[in-house]
Amino acid sequence: MSTTATREVLFDVVADMHAPELYQPMAVAEGVDHFSDIGPEQVAFYKENGYLVVRKAFNPQEIQAAIDGLVALIMGSRPDFTHVYFEGKAKKILSSLGPEQRQDAVRKIGMFIEFDARLKAISHHPEFLEAIKPLMGGASAEMFQDMALIKPPRLGREKPWHQDKAYFEYALNTPVVGTWIALDEATIENGCMQIMPGRHKEGPILHFQRRDWQICDNTMLGQKSVAVPLKPGGLLFFDGMLPHGTPHNSSPNRRRALQFHYAPVGTMKVEAAERLKHFGAEGKNVTC
Repeated sequence: MSTTATREVLFDVVADMHAPELYQPMAVAEGVDHFSDIGPEQVAFYKENGYLVVRKAFNPQEIQAAIDGLVALIMGSRPDFTHVYFEGKAKKILSSLGPEQRQDAVRKIGMFIEFDARLKAISHHPEFLEAIKPLMGGASAEMFQDMALIKPPRLGREKPWHQDKAYFEYALNTPVVGTWIALDEATIENGCMQIMPGRHKEGPILHFQRRDWQICDNTMLGQKSVAVPLKPGGLLFFDGMLPHGTPHNSSPNRRRALQFHYAPVGTMKVEAAERLKHFGAEGKNVTC
């Protein structure tokens, strides 16, 4: 029996629609088919461009198991799991939705790997972890964030342009590898990842609290991006300093993805003030 009706209901922010000019993909991301295809050439590509695609990282059985685990948590299989956030725009209609419709109003869930073994199996997949090591200079990877990012049909909002290190309490020189795994087919129409290859080498960009904690729209308007469409099981590795974003889901199709972040084992965190020194813009006499 589902317990979602008895739990506190959490909602994501409500944000205005983004300007279409913020997402102008000029190309599609390059990559390899399997983890076993990653060699020195691919590692060098990652370091130069800030990303690497593995098109067939996980098999259909692994992806279906992850979907089953995700849906189970959304539908209340674990009463002690509370990190389910619904789209802010669904607030007025949520009480009228049936179970299947309710699933398609979820924006994100987080901190779930200890609540479902199927999801933990993805985040700790041996080949996956081994592939991250050379991207971090040979260091063993330790996961420090787990999220499922969901764009419901028509309702799924944008995640504005940002750098992930702007969110994390790590020293600026800490290697951070983001990983984004498609559970459904991710397309330009339903809000696949878009990236700015090579711009991870430019360092921190000021972030502002607008539709989200984000890079200023004025900085990104008219910039040409690279889209990362993925089939289910496809994976994007990306540097924690790489500017990226995902537009609104304008399609009738679901776009569910898992996102995990990794740092070298034993990395110590820093105070928030250290992070904001580099990424915080409010109060710096800079307008957005």
